[in-house]
Parts: sequence; structure tokens; C-alpha cells
Amino acid sequence: MRRLMTTAIAAAAALLATGATAADNQMTIAVFTKNSTNPAYEAFRIAADQIARTAGAKVVHFVPKQPDNVDEQKAMVEQVIKDKPDAIIFIPVDDVAMVPSVKLLNEARIPVILVSNPLPGSFVTYVGADDFEIGYREARYLFEHLGAKGKIVVIEGTPAAPTNRERLRGYQRAFGEFPGIEVLGSAVGNYQTPDARRGMEKLLAEHKQIDAVLSANDSMALGVLDALKSANRSAVVIGINGILPAVKQIESGGMLATVDFNMFKIGCTATRAAVRHLKREPLPEKVMLPAEVIDKTNYKAWLVPVDQRTCPEWSEVAR
Repeated sequence: MRRLMTTAIAAAAALLATGATAADNQMTIAVFTKNSTNPAYEAFRIAADQIARTAGAKVVHFVPKQPDNVDEQKAMVEQVIKDKPDAIIFIPVDDVAMVPSVKLLNEARIPVILVSNPLPGSFVTYVGADDFEIGYREARYLFEHLGAKGKIVVIEGTPAAPTNRERLRGYQRAFGEFPGIEVLGSAVGNYQTPDARRGMEKLLAEHKQIDAVLSANDSMALGVLDALKSANRSAVVIGINGILPAVKQIESGGMLATVDFNMFKIGCTATRAAVRHLKREPLPEKVMLPAEVIDKTNYKAWLVPVDQRTCPEWSEVAR
């Protein structure tokens, strides 16, 4: 693992150095995402690259080889501090463990655009969405579909992730409003398809009847569908993110719905924010993107592959 980390960091450092010498006035932006396994973060990187191309900027991506690995991200931060890009777009893998690294970035006086997971520090702006509201809307939508009664299980994301904690808080609020919903149990899926599949297999073995599954993201919902298919069982499944494979499941009837925590639009917005800051253009303290439920009534708009989508203009998201 250490060798993988060193190789990845060295490659990214070389790209930063190349960008610095390619053109004196070219902006170099380091983009930190959590992993290469979640399609939502791939969408984020595609968006960052799209904005960089239009702005004449250079983007260098820093992605842990092991999903959400704290040690790898810390090492990458140390490398970036040495390389001194013009700005950093930062999605922390852990909102507690990465606080010291953010402090180092602040001390190095590198502008940081914080994304998705709030944590202490000094930032140019914050770009994200309201995960509490997302979780609450997801749960309410499911419970209303069930007629306010039924037996459900919950597939949680990575325990250390603030997105997960906020979504679970949203679920708890909805549970209080729907006493006819019985929560049979939960499993930790770590926002990953294989982990969610294993968690769901265990829940299926423990419970003969599961009416629905409340999943904290779409990648895990896909793992749930795999487990249901293997067990020859059925349940209503709902997720979060609006990734293309999940939208296709909505189209075919495999999933009920997903909530659009749109990492493509967030990636567009965060990268625009970095460019605006470097051009000394005004920025709000935070930009919060609204969430939308994607279901049979509107799913077609999300069937466009991510690499064929166009980023929204700044005026469309920063109000």
C-alpha cells in the first residue's frame, strides 16, 4: 500500500510540476475526492475537468487507491503543500481525521474550496447540499409510497462521514412522523456496492419479510438489488445520488426512486468557485444545491451519461 501511495503521489506531483511550467498564467487546481469506486465522485471529477477546459485551467486529481483512506489523503495533502497549486478543491474522507491536514493547508495559505463534508478551518467557500433534508425527503417519499406502514431495513453509509450522519438524522425525523413504519435493522454499507450487498444478505437471512430498503446512496442500493436477486426476494428500494445505473433501475422498475445529490453539478460549481476566486471575482460564503426526487415521473432527464452533460452556469446555482 505504501508503494501505491508513493507512486500515486509522485505521479500527481509530476503533473502539478508540468502544469506550472506549461504556462506562467495557467491556473493549477488540485482536486481531492474520496475514492475511485463511487460513480458520484467520478461525475465530480468529470465536471471539474469540464470547467477547467473552458477556463484554461489545469486540474490534477488526488484520489486514494483504497476507498476513503485517511492515511493516503493525509500524504496527498502533504505533497500538495510542497507543490503549491493555485487552489484546492477538497472533499475530506473523514471530517474529524482530516482537520489537522486542513490546518496545514490553511497555514500554507493555499485557497481551499470545501465540498460536501463540512469541517473546521478557513475556506474560500463551501459547496454542497443539505444532507439532513435529503435523508428526510428520501425517507418520507418511501414511507408515503408504502402507505405509512411496513417493515423496512436501513443501509447506512460510512459511519465517519458527515453525509451519512446527517442523512441518518433525516431518517430519524421521518421515523418519528410515521409510527406505522417498523425498522427491522440496519447494516453499514460504507457507500460501497460490495459492502452493501453483504450487509443486505445478512439482513435477508435474519428477516423473512422486508418490505423496503432505505439506502443512504445509490451505489449501496445497487448492492441491495444484487442481494435481493440472489435470494429470489423482492423489496422496494430507494437511494441517493441520481447516478446513471440507479436511474436506469428506476426506468426498468428495479428501484422506486433516488434523491439527486448531484455530484456532477457540485463538481461544476466547486470548480467554477475556484476559478472565480483566482480571478478575484466575488463568492458567497456557501453554495447549497437543492435536492430533487428522481422517480418514474421525471427520470429521463437523468439518463444522459455524465460525460455528455453540460455544467450549469454560475448564475443558475449561486443565488
